[in-house]
Amino acid sequence: MSKQGLGRKIYYTLNSGKNPKYIYYIKNAIRQAWPKKWLNNQLEKELAKLDQRPDKDYILQRVDYYCKLKTNTAYDRKAWEQQAIEIGQQPMTSQSVYYYDALEYSRWFDQRLRWILKSGDIDFALELPSIVKSRPIHEENSCNVMLNLEKVRHFLFVNDKKPFTDKKDMAIFRGKIGQQTGRKDKHVKMNRYEFASRFYGHPMFDIGAIGRDFPQWHSEKLTIGEHLDYKFIMSLEGNDVASNLKWVMSSNSIAVTPPLTCETWFMEGTLKPDYHYIEIKPDFSDIEEKLRYYIDHPDEAQQIINHAHEYIDQFRDQKREKLISLLVLQRYFEITNQTLTP
Repeated sequence: MSKQGLGRKIYYTLNSGKNPKYIYYIKNAIRQAWPKKWLNNQLEKELAKLDQRPDKDYILQRVDYYCKLKTNTAYDRKAWEQQAIEIGQQPMTSQSVYYYDALEYSRWFDQRLRWILKSGDIDFALELPSIVKSRPIHEENSCNVMLNLEKVRHFLFVNDKKPFTDKKDMAIFRGKIGQQTGRKDKHVKMNRYEFASRFYGHPMFDIGAIGRDFPQWHSEKLTIGEHLDYKFIMSLEGNDVASNLKWVMSSNSIAVTPPLTCETWFMEGTLKPDYHYIEIKPDFSDIEEKLRYYIDHPDEAQQIINHAHEYIDQFRDQKREKLISLLVLQRYFEITNQTLTP
């Protein structure tokens, strides 16, 4: 690696703007050491806080959204029994962030309760009630019960002080290009490849592929702060959702994306096109027209930014997010009909 390349790597590491992983793992080491028995005894008191909150109805709406399981939800009960394991016996997942994020809330419950925890990017409807990070928006997804998993990477907000009007009249994209969705039919999402193929070198776009798979488009990573120099930031789905959508919507830039197909704890399925973000056609045929429109109509662009900020604000109350997470798990355990003897 050249001195220039090494210097760039050090700069990115120190200034990426992303959540530091070492802090995340320190917090989880401390959390793991906390006595679960004490938390189990405090669970009822913690859940009772719901009745004291003025936003109780809103909280229950969120719980209903994340856990769509009903007592009459059809699934193979025998198959669930065979696959479900006690939460106290949950092994480390292939990506440890799923394990730690799930146990942040499951540790409050009796460790004999059982679940199926699915790690990774899930963009298809499951057949058995499972705890997941993501699910498809436009399919029957009742068995995909969502918690805020992998949040160290996905749930990131920024403090952007640069006004929209002071930014470059361009859209930027940095990311991996080729990826598989994990669908049973092995379908490969080609949206990023098609976008780069069509617009690389175009004066309205700054496009770079991370990694070495496509050397013709290769670029080093940019910090979040460097992204924020642009009016528009491409938020293209990969294996499931686009991980940058949350921080883009918290900025003074605007997320640009084709119709969304997957959702997470961020409830992407409730976002409104051209209200919270700019929606373009799946074939990108209208992207230039749309970007030029909002460059020429900065007041309308600012309205989208304001709406995005309002949407982001609902996730900032950490006590409420914790309560919602506990209620989602409680609903999951109740609907899967689990009974324990003292």
